Amino acid sequence: KGKLALGAHLQGERRVEVEEARTAVRKEGRRLHGRPQRGERARRILQLEKPHAVDRVRRERRMELAQRVSSMVLSLRKKERIIVRQPLRCVAVPITEPRLKEDLECYQHIILEEVNVKELHFADANMLEKKVKCNFRVMGAKFGKLMKSVNAAVTVLSTDEINQLERDSRLSVTLADGEVVEIERGDVEIITSEMPGWAVVTDGNLTVALDLTVTPELKNEGVSREIVKRIQNHRKESGFEITDRIRVTLSNHPEIEEAVNSFHDYIAAQVLADELRCAEIPAGTDGAVTFDFGDFTIEAVIER
Repeated sequence: KGKLALGAHLQGERRVEVEEARTAVRKEGRRLHGRPQRGERARRILQLEKPHAVDRVRRERRMELAQRVSSMVLSLRKKERIIVRQPLRCVAVPITEPRLKEDLECYQHIILEEVNVKELHFADANMLEKKVKCNFRVMGAKFGKLMKSVNAAVTVLSTDEINQLERDSRLSVTLADGEVVEIERGDVEIITSEMPGWAVVTDGNLTVALDLTVTPELKNEGVSREIVKRIQNHRKESGFEITDRIRVTLSNHPEIEEAVNSFHDYIAAQVLADELRCAEIPAGTDGAVTFDFGDFTIEAVIER
């Protein structure tokens, strides 16, 4: 769902930009009409179209990268069982080439919004420790009697060399006797060391690391979003009009009280609540509903 939403957003941006480019070409064509000869007019318009064509290729590349990073982060959330409504502090991307940083900067605000993370950090390419393991079945047939020497050279590759192999999909390696051989990305397995408190995933030449630390502030923000979700669902199920103002009382619970105290205005604005408070709700209170938060449940009274 997240990938589709991001794709729709980016495709919408692309359609607007392409249409703007076409409009610029049409305007230039009208301005030139009747002045230069037809061949000259066509040449002038072609000069306008060419940069726009280059821009479209660049935008498409950046859109695909944004979708790719977002999908990788969402896959880490799913693996670690952290729902998207729970904000996280940081996602880091090791920068193995200058263009990668430039491309990510263009759509980083969309990526962060889509994956609900506060910051996109451009990390040094050597942020993560990596090791290379030879695929003996593939490389044995390829290098034959040199396999032992190749394995010895591959196991001591530096992080920079491993990054180059990931980036270029091939790498020239000098063996102990001075002979140079070329290994390909498919010849080896690249293993990224775990980072305490982070989840890491690699896809080809792209690596993403997600900070899994949930601070009290982030926890409160996540709970506030869960409160909003449940109140909005209740509004819908109860047939409330979209513009109906409401009064909300939530039964006392430490996590709920902390979230309401920290994000009172946000919750109230999202659910159109003129009154939002935590209080004791006696058993059997008319109109009371139960909200299940997984680890605990609370009672809620929502009135128009």
